[in-house]
Amino acid sequence: MTDQPCRFFCFGLGYVGMAAARVLAADGWHASGTVRSMPGPVDPRLRVHRFASDVPLDPGALAGTTHLLSTVAPDGARDPVLAAFGAAIRDLPALRWVGYISSTGVYGDRAGGWVDEDSPTDPSGPRGRHRLLAEEAWRDLWRHHGLPVHVFRAAGIYGPGRSAVDLVRAGTARRIVKPGQYFSRIHRDDIVAVLRASMARPRPGAIYNLADDLPAPPDAVVTHAAALLGVAPPPEEPFETAAATMSAMARSFYADNRRIANGRIRAELGVRLAYPTYREGLAAITAG
Repeated sequence: MTDQPCRFFCFGLGYVGMAAARVLAADGWHASGTVRSMPGPVDPRLRVHRFASDVPLDPGALAGTTHLLSTVAPDGARDPVLAAFGAAIRDLPALRWVGYISSTGVYGDRAGGWVDEDSPTDPSGPRGRHRLLAEEAWRDLWRHHGLPVHVFRAAGIYGPGRSAVDLVRAGTARRIVKPGQYFSRIHRDDIVAVLRASMARPRPGAIYNLADDLPAPPDAVVTHAAALLGVAPPPEEPFETAAATMSAMARSFYADNRRIANGRIRAELGVRLAYPTYREGLAAITAG
């Protein structure tokens, strides 16, 4: 990093974006970003703007931005951030780093096999296809305009308030069993650590998988969460019968079966995960 002031702007101050903004603000950065609706009390170190199709962004909101992140999901085949602010982003003179949070859904189904960043993309549903279109639109800012764009393909994101431990505590966890099914996941705080490492070592055009070291069957994670809490796990439900009571989105996750390799974040960024498996992550959430 240079000694010039760093200004972080995040489109989508949600679960990951807000965590990143708070960490950077604590380090003395100017941090701001957008939300869909204005929340209650906000960290006084952050400046928050409402972003909606009918609400223009403050003219000076992006001024001086050095590091820009988007966590905003596609709206169909359209990226709403680029549709509204693509030209403004291209004209930011001080940009040193741009990040886009995508999804490992762009890899599609691999029958439980491993994929890394060099694996071909083959999304199996419209959400994955739209994510891939959004990735390409962001990477076009690098290819055609020279912006320092980085893409981060996130596996299932969990953390405090959003984990199997929280579901078990609330009595809403389901132990759905589909033999041979694997899901990869990543703790929110490890995502923030990877983003910071990339900011310190930018490589425009790079793609990074965000996943921990241990893909696992979803029922194993719920069972472990229950054990940490000292309660009986919910009963097993075969996927074939559980599917009838699952949402279409929940069923779609089980349509793809793959394991995500994360070696690039270590090799290129020197990241050492604080929560290398769900066991460490859930233990920390339980203790917290």
